[in-house]
Amino acid sequence: MWWIYALLSALFASITAIFAKVGIVGVNSNLATAIRTIIIRW
Repeated sequence: MWWIYALLSALFASITAIFAKVGIVGVNSNLATAIRTIIIRW
């Protein structure tokens, strides 16, 4: 069961890294950081 959580953690970390690289055009940097944080914590 623990490996499912490990895979999900890796998936969300990679999504966060992609958002950090690509950036969110036209969005306040504080809001973008909040979105990335929510994705990591979710």
